[in-house]
Amino acid sequence: MSMVKAVGFDLDGTLFDHRGSAESGVDRFFKELGLDQSYQARDIWFAAEEAQFERWRSGEISFQEQRRERLRAVLPVLGITPPTTATRLDELFEVYVEAYRDEWRAFPDSLELLTALRAAGYRTGLLTNGTEAQQLDKLRCTGLDRAFDFIGISEAIGAQKPDARAFHALAQGLRFDPAECLFVGDHPIHDVAGARATGMSGLLVDRSADPPGSIAEAVNAYLRGGSRLASEGFRGQGT
Repeated sequence: MSMVKAVGFDLDGTLFDHRGSAESGVDRFFKELGLDQSYQARDIWFAAEEAQFERWRSGEISFQEQRRERLRAVLPVLGITPPTTATRLDELFEVYVEAYRDEWRAFPDSLELLTALRAAGYRTGLLTNGTEAQQLDKLRCTGLDRAFDFIGISEAIGAQKPDARAFHALAQGLRFDPAECLFVGDHPIHDVAGARATGMSGLLVDRSADPPGSIAEAVNAYLRGGSRLASEGFRGQGT
């Protein structure tokens, strides 16, 4: 294995607390609609989010349409008739977006880890599926924007993870061969399998572990060449 000289990261679920931000945002959204803010209602919302975002990622529908489809899927199940026009659906979804944005937050250890990696001589990069405007806004709002040597967003790159073109763009932006890069993410297919297919090392992290552990411990263990990447309370898997 080549010595790692650069470390790339996924954003949502890895450095940025999308689930926590979205849970708070959707609770506020449901309250605005007069709906029950329950775990069951949340689960319905996130199931629709996952299904429709994947349809966008695969090129089946537009980004805006996946938002509309989420409302069309969720609202009837919760007893609300969704608007019939695209304009009204878009206006309603913006109520959620505003609540979600107000709750944006990075995981507490993310900026410290990125800063430490750069101080240790590693180049750091980001590779995220999403729209350029929203993902850059997340980075600015959380202060993560200043922590990378390269930022790659699928909309700008023209390829979505796990497409090899996205990972090659990351390696090129970091100015190292893929074999000299480690990629860290929370999705076994989009992040880890995609990275490995291009010759990068891949480290799978799980921010939902209970109790939560430190992503820094998993990354540093990998960079030290440790064979045991799982620390107590945190699940990490690399190759």
